[in-house]
Amino acid sequence: MSIPAQTSGVPDTEPDGPEDRLRRFARIWSRAIFPLTATSLTRPEFEEHLLPLARELNTVLHAHPFDASPAQRVGAALVDVHCTDPDALSATLGVVDSYLVLYCGGSGPGALSTEDGRARCARIQHTLAAGFCLALRERTLAEQEAIARSALTARSHAEEALHATEARFRAVFKDAAIGIGIADLEGNVLEVNDTLTRMFGGLEHHVRSHKVNEWVHPEDSPQVWKYYNELVRGERDHYRVEKAYYRNDGTVLWTNLTVSLLRDSEGRPEYQLSLMEDTTERRLLNLRLRYEATHDALTGLPNRTLFFERLEKALTARNGSRFGLCYLDLDGFKAINDSLGHAAGDRLLVEVADRLQSCATAPGEMVARLGGDEFVALTTGPDTRKEVDELAGRILGALATPVRLDGRELVVRGSIGIVEGPSGERSAAEVLRSADITMYRAKAAGGNRFEFADAEADARAITRHGLTTALPAALDRGEFFIEYQPLVHLGDGSVHGAEALVRWCHPQHGVLGPDRFIPLAEHTGLIVPLGRWVLEESVRQANFWKERHSDGGPLRINVNLSPAQLRHPRLVAETVDVLERSGLEPGALCLEVTESALIGADDDVLKPLRQLAEMGVDIALDDFGTGYSNLANLRRLPVSVLKLDRSFTQGMQQHPADPVDMKIVEGIVSLAHSLELAVTVEGVETGAQAEQLRRLGCDTAQGWYYARPGAPDRIHSLLLADAV
Repeated sequence: MSIPAQTSGVPDTEPDGPEDRLRRFARIWSRAIFPLTATSLTRPEFEEHLLPLARELNTVLHAHPFDASPAQRVGAALVDVHCTDPDALSATLGVVDSYLVLYCGGSGPGALSTEDGRARCARIQHTLAAGFCLALRERTLAEQEAIARSALTARSHAEEALHATEARFRAVFKDAAIGIGIADLEGNVLEVNDTLTRMFGGLEHHVRSHKVNEWVHPEDSPQVWKYYNELVRGERDHYRVEKAYYRNDGTVLWTNLTVSLLRDSEGRPEYQLSLMEDTTERRLLNLRLRYEATHDALTGLPNRTLFFERLEKALTARNGSRFGLCYLDLDGFKAINDSLGHAAGDRLLVEVADRLQSCATAPGEMVARLGGDEFVALTTGPDTRKEVDELAGRILGALATPVRLDGRELVVRGSIGIVEGPSGERSAAEVLRSADITMYRAKAAGGNRFEFADAEADARAITRHGLTTALPAALDRGEFFIEYQPLVHLGDGSVHGAEALVRWCHPQHGVLGPDRFIPLAEHTGLIVPLGRWVLEESVRQANFWKERHSDGGPLRINVNLSPAQLRHPRLVAETVDVLERSGLEPGALCLEVTESALIGADDDVLKPLRQLAEMGVDIALDDFGTGYSNLANLRRLPVSVLKLDRSFTQGMQQHPADPVDMKIVEGIVSLAHSLELAVTVEGVETGAQAEQLRRLGCDTAQGWYYARPGAPDRIHSLLLADAV
């Protein structure tokens, strides 16, 4: 690769302009590496050659989207101009690290933030170093091949060109950029070049005093000495491996080693020829890059990548091995970020990470940060059920001590989901999903606790997730339908109206009741369009009943209103629109609101209900008695009907009826009537229960004693007969 020529034209070189800063960067760069470069150029000429490379680094720094790969060409270009000294690479990385963002970060299409600039600069350094190493390796391999060819040529033509071959070999041997050594078949080192001597510390007699088979290193792969023994026996002509050596000062030298067998004119093995490329710096750089890729930059803990590697290894272990996983999420961490700022939140995460590390110090235990305020702890061994229980307890205990930040004491709480079991049964993704589900179960139970995974609970959570994702399409596909349960007048047994109850005909799970999907719809916000559809269908059905039953007066239709609908700004307008388009009178519609939705409700929440009530729409207070509202608050609520929860009337199913329940219901009915409120009772299942409620003065009732929820045509059938 050749250095790009300088572009024509005179760039903008105004003082402290982009081009001027770029040239200053190139000047610093040339001063740093020119003494280490074998070139005939003068330093100013060398600087002009570096200027296009500096410009290319500037372009990479400001690229959108960011892509560091072009920096490889810069590293390769340095090798092309004979800038191959390892110190030149180190000096280049130092210049880029110290001055690229400083001189170029504010130029280009847009100035970079300090954090973004430093992150990009680090990636550019890595990519430039990789390009330099790759080009140097290719050049070295080419030299190795040239040396091998020279050695073969020397052996083939030894008799007719011995002197020329010897001179050529000596020149290559002495000046080669890689280490070269020659040993006999017993492993005695006979000759080494200067490069190899420098690689081992600069003392030739220390190298010569060793035998080849004495250079054993703990990280040698088994193949190294297997190949060596085959070579000296003449069973192979060469081999290439990565091998580590100890230098005389105890430090480690990493090399790419190529060993060839030299034979005499008769073809008998005679010498070993070793070619060594020093890869220590490259290996250290790779280890550094590996560390950065597998550890969290904020806390220093292993990150998701390294954790999954360890988890996969634990899950594929054999011989009865088990694992235990703690999935931790901090309770209320978002409130800390929102109130104290992200900097304080980061410091809190660092403190939490330190405490977690102190909890997982036993063999087979590790802690990692998955992201945000989510951490995991892993333990392995034969008795992980006990160990993971103790580990979770230590974690909660470590978090119990308040953290001091900026003079404040912050109480840290956490919810932990635990998965424990034998290896080989589940994948890493399945284990982590189960732990995540279990952690949210612990959080829902109040937090600051741990829960063990339960297969049935996991299945329910997965089913809930599937239903949640299927809800929007289900409404579009028309998978919802409505069943109606009649409301019966206790005085004469006539059908007073019906409550609309939505159902979901799911393709896989069959017919689902509202308890399975209404909470999911409220959580996702789909309850608003679903509730509007239920209102439209119910009002349309009520209007149909009115036309079919004109002689007995209109049937009232009861429709449930969720808290999310209650707070929807278009509740009144949409209700009026539905009634006007259907032609149904407002008095034939009753909207049911749960007592819990109105506890502590302010005037903004009650205003739309008051507007609907003024129009003539009845408002029913559903599940009355299950909340903690003050009965005196009934005066300020725009309700006209109280629907007693079934828990008050269950005692009336037995004989004799529970006297306490009788007194409570009697008191509620008396209070409701004094406030001019009608009383409806849910869950009536026996004739005796219905009779007791009639005597106590309840107005209407619904329950299986009269009819289960069903198709709308059943209401018309009940109108033709006595419901009781």
